[in-house]
Amino acid sequence: MSSTLRITEIFHSLQGESRTIGLPTVFVRLTGCPLRCQYCDSAYAFNGGESMPLEHILQQVGAYRPRYVCVTGGEPLAQPGCLRLLRQLCDAGYQVSLETSGAMDVSAVDPRVSRVVDLKTPGSAEVGRNLYSNIALLGPQDQVKFVLCNRADYDWARFKLDEYGLAEQVGEVLFSPSHAELDARELADWIVADNLPVRFQLQLHKYLWNDQPGH
Repeated sequence: MSSTLRITEIFHSLQGESRTIGLPTVFVRLTGCPLRCQYCDSAYAFNGGESMPLEHILQQVGAYRPRYVCVTGGEPLAQPGCLRLLRQLCDAGYQVSLETSGAMDVSAVDPRVSRVVDLKTPGSAEVGRNLYSNIALLGPQDQVKFVLCNRADYDWARFKLDEYGLAEQVGEVLFSPSHAELDARELADWIVADNLPVRFQLQLHKYLWNDQPGH
């Protein structure tokens, strides 16, 4: 397994979404992604980056003295060496999460990692890339996220919630409005009206830093 990874950025910020929203977190953003979701907010990570030895990555992370570390992308699992990075971050004592598109097999991810797995909706333009076999691998420490673009996406997500028993399978099911596509209050009203067993979330970083790299 490779001892180097291509890295777009390593930075310290607040977690903008998921179970640990609002908590100071170090982000390790890997370069590259095989998907092209129409609402992607990290397209700058598709190419470029810097090849870094794992030891160098761990040193940069440790310099921030974090409690929480999030490995993200792009699609981090597109680089096989990501698995080794995740294991070493857990060994270092951090609480580690992985943000993944749901198109890559998560079976080899260290069980100490909280896997935040997207299910791509029809509105994402990448619904055909969902690897549904991942769902059976998830447990209470993991999270499933839906980014919703419209009412049709919401209805599709409700169906998947029931079809796979997601609320019983994972620790958190997250429903987020696609920024500037779906009104946040409208989504909140739908969730309340249907009494869904999901967590409504906004992407905090978009409101604080407007998708600037390094935040």
